[in-house]
Amino acid sequence: MVTTPDIPPLNYTIRNGIKFFVLVAQPVNQEILPGVFIKGWGYNGCIPGPTIQVYPGDYISIRVINNLPEATSIHWHGLNVLNVMDGVPDVEPSPRIEPGHYFDYHFRITNPPGTHMYHSHVNVTKQDMLGLLGGFVILDPNERNVNKDYLLLMQEWSLVGLEKGEKVEPGQYNLNPFAMDFNMFTINGKSFPATTPMPVEYGDIVRLRLGAIQVNHHPMHIHGHQFLVEKADGNPIEDNDRILKNTILVATGETWDVLFNAINPGIWPFHCHISHHMSNNFTNGAGGMFTAFVYKL
Repeated sequence: MVTTPDIPPLNYTIRNGIKFFVLVAQPVNQEILPGVFIKGWGYNGCIPGPTIQVYPGDYISIRVINNLPEATSIHWHGLNVLNVMDGVPDVEPSPRIEPGHYFDYHFRITNPPGTHMYHSHVNVTKQDMLGLLGGFVILDPNERNVNKDYLLLMQEWSLVGLEKGEKVEPGQYNLNPFAMDFNMFTINGKSFPATTPMPVEYGDIVRLRLGAIQVNHHPMHIHGHQFLVEKADGNPIEDNDRILKNTILVATGETWDVLFNAINPGIWPFHCHISHHMSNNFTNGAGGMFTAFVYKL
């Protein structure tokens, strides 16, 4: 199974061979640093929303309940679904979910194992930038050789009332979803040093699943290791076309799956390599999109 540090998996029930999930779109006070909360929108009480994990061939039903003050939808980013289930009501026969209402998305998983995302596709400029995003992972039932499997989703925020370079004090902050100048950056809804380190053991094969859906691109860099680029947007890359890298650009709307062999013990940073994306409001010290792999002794 996949671990999404700081974000829970989405549980399901099974009835008549169908996996039933429930997502609730709602206002969320997300704690990105100790005592520092952003007033965003998320799913099931967290930003990003809980991670959905399924297998090829599964038939799933996802009830989306709208507790937001405006209509919304969910787009299953990268998944092969029927037009009415794709969640883009501006151009498709897929419904808007009005406040206080719900819609049941249902489809069979026909994509191969890989990493995808889900997000709003109504009033995208506002809703995606307030946090409506989650991970959607199709697992490989035959996989045996990956020891650790982590999903990391990158997001950027414009907190209202912060002067550039000012220390981020505890409190609750409104967001400006229409800003193009961002002052806080998160991995799985946390800014360093609040990001949870990822444990590995010597000899582990480790998979990283990386995704972003908002405005900025993020060159994600690992220290002390090289990784093999395995999948792009959930699609497998042929063995002869896979390359070794230590930095991969995660453009908005993209997912990448990469693998590395944990054979260099230590505490190793993993972060976005745009300088102010690894700071908290441009202050001194590591922050933002910064986390670490920690070898167990």
